Order: sequence, then C-alpha cells, then structure tokens
Amino acid sequence: MKKVYGSAAEALDGLLQDDMLIAAGGFGLCGIPELLLAAIRDSGVKNLTFASNNAGVDDFGIGILLQTKQVSKMMSSYVGENAEFMRQYLSGELELEFNPQGTLAERMRAGGCGIPGFYTKTGVGTQIAEGKEHKEFDGETYILERGIFADLSIVKAWKADTTGNCIFRKTARNFNPPAAMCGKTCIMEVEEIVEPGELDPDHIHLPGIYVHRLIQGEHEKRIEQRTVREA
Repeated sequence: MKKVYGSAAEALDGLLQDDMLIAAGGFGLCGIPELLLAAIRDSGVKNLTFASNNAGVDDFGIGILLQTKQVSKMMSSYVGENAEFMRQYLSGELELEFNPQGTLAERMRAGGCGIPGFYTKTGVGTQIAEGKEHKEFDGETYILERGIFADLSIVKAWKADTTGNCIFRKTARNFNPPAAMCGKTCIMEVEEIVEPGELDPDHIHLPGIYVHRLIQGEHEKRIEQRTVREA
C-alpha cells in the first residue's frame, strides 16, 4: 500500500471535511506538524475541534488556524502563549475543554488502543471533575475520562521508512505517539524517509501500523522563549 505522498495537500486529499475532530502532536513549539496544519488552513475547512496539548502561538502551529477562525473547539492542557486564543475564548467565540496533561495523553493512548474510558484520580475535587462519573476504588475517589477517537491524526517525526515505522527526535517525542494512535487515519510529516530495513528495529518509537500516509519536507526549528545574557 502506498504511504508516501508528494505534499501535505496530496496526503490530506479526500480526508478533510467541516466539523472534524483532529488530534495533533506537538508540545509548545516542538514536534508540531506545521506542513499539515498549513495545508488544513489552505483547504478552508471550518468548525474544527482539535485535541492537542497546546494551541501553538499566534503565527505558528494551530495558531494559524485560530487566525482564520477555522477552529471552534480546543481540547488542550495549556494555551497561555496564544493571544488570539485568549481573545476568542474570552469573547465566547471558541470553546475550550481543559484536560490535565497526563489525562489528555492517556485519553489519546486509550483511543488508540480501543479503550472507551478509564478512571483517574487526577482532577477529583476540581472543575475538571464536574459532570463526570465518580467511582470509589479501595476508599479512593476516581473520575471517568473518555478515550479520544479522532477523525484524523496529524503528527511530526524525525525519520521514517516507507512503511511508516518512525523515530521521534528528542523532545519531539511528546504528544506525537499517542496522537498518532487515536485517529481513524494518521498522516505523518518527517524530515527524512528511508527504505524498509534502514532503521534499527530497537530504535523505532511508533510502528507503521498506525501510520497511513507520509510526507517529507523542510521544517522550521523554533525556540519558544530565548533568553540571552547582555553583552
């Protein structure tokens, strides 16, 4: 089965529609599937829900889709670096479902494993727990969290072979593996594509069974916040 496509737009062809739930990898500005996000913006689809640790910044990551108002809901852990996100949320233009960071990762992983829900102590006694089922185990209270089953996953890896086996480099191995797992279709962008057998099996972080389409491209290496000493 062909998995390698010539561009982000080609890889997304036939998969996009309004009102989709998209799981996106990345943490801060690291490991963001920027080529796929740009192609989604250019496609014009709207009313999207994104499950992602954060919403990028105003001009990068999911932030570019917030600028064009193509996102109607975020399922996230941290959104403090995006002024446009804050403006839309406070004005009621954007819905937000806050998730503790570990809970969000586990919700994605659970969806990828076909697990519809799990119990966790995280969030008990806070606003996170409101409206959720509570259950006691051994005298401790837990809340039920639902697995995330996305229509589409978009992720970023360092290197992959043509069958989709991939390696994430350093901290880009953040939300990308669980995000890749939980989508009906997963598209991955990488810096380098090699032939099967060229990657050490012991070094593979995500098996190609989860990856349906691949693209290769140039990526921007951003630093989220840089502080330097005065000369």
